[in-house]
Amino acid sequence: MRRARRLARAAGIALLGAAIVTELRKPSAERTWHGRLAGFVPYDLRPPTAGRVRAAWWNPDEPCIFTDRVFGVGWAVNVGRLVRLARERRG
Repeated sequence: MRRARRLARAAGIALLGAAIVTELRKPSAERTWHGRLAGFVPYDLRPPTAGRVRAAWWNPDEPCIFTDRVFGVGWAVNVGRLVRLARERRG
């Protein structure tokens, strides 16, 4: 278990480093500080806003359970969607 955590932490740090390098390689006028690594893994290094937090973590109308993370690299869990699905399942 400890080894898996270390591996996950190392992968996260490597992805964060790759996101920073990706942005720093762009001319400063073209840096957006958000995008996708290898067209798949989302990253967002902009300061979080209340609207983006709500859209990522509490958006019951969004069909996806996993959304782009508000800050950092990877995905967030759309808790609003999970709650709605649980309520619908209960009837």
